Amino acid sequence: MASMYKQWCKRAYEITTQAEYDEFWNWYLPIEKDIYDELLKNKDTVYSGSVKELAQKFTVEPLTMIGFIDGINSSLKSEYNMEDMDEDTNVSFDIDFEKLYFNMLDATAEWLYNLEGWDNILTKERREEITKDYKRSKIIVKPEKIGRNDPCPCGSGKKYKKCCGKDIQE
Repeated sequence: MASMYKQWCKRAYEITTQAEYDEFWNWYLPIEKDIYDELLKNKDTVYSGSVKELAQKFTVEPLTMIGFIDGINSSLKSEYNMEDMDEDTNVSFDIDFEKLYFNMLDATAEWLYNLEGWDNILTKERREEITKDYKRSKIIVKPEKIGRNDPCPCGSGKKYKKCCGKDIQE
């Protein structure tokens, strides 16, 4: 039998039609939002237990909890190997909230990074700093192009076209 994680991936990502896609994500995203809402409102509580116990706590199926864990995993202080998880795997939601906020920005999950619970966790200024850091991380900087007649960067004193660039055809 496939691991719970593989079952989740099949259910969530092997969708063939737009209607299936819409139906699945319209069902799952409100569940995810509700769980995050509770985690943020109770920021000082580290929820832990087996996958099955956490699923019961948040009133979802264990497979749905696997999907949630997959989404929050990279924001936890200790990540889990998703392939090894089953209903009896113990999990602790010990969250790095700054990393979680950053990851929500990366996922373009506006419905999550705008939850009211953030007001009691990160100041508005800190959220703006994290947003700036996120935007900076997405900027692609192209290296400066060396012109044919520029000095060769290897330090030989020759023009680039006569040194390291001599084998490059334009």
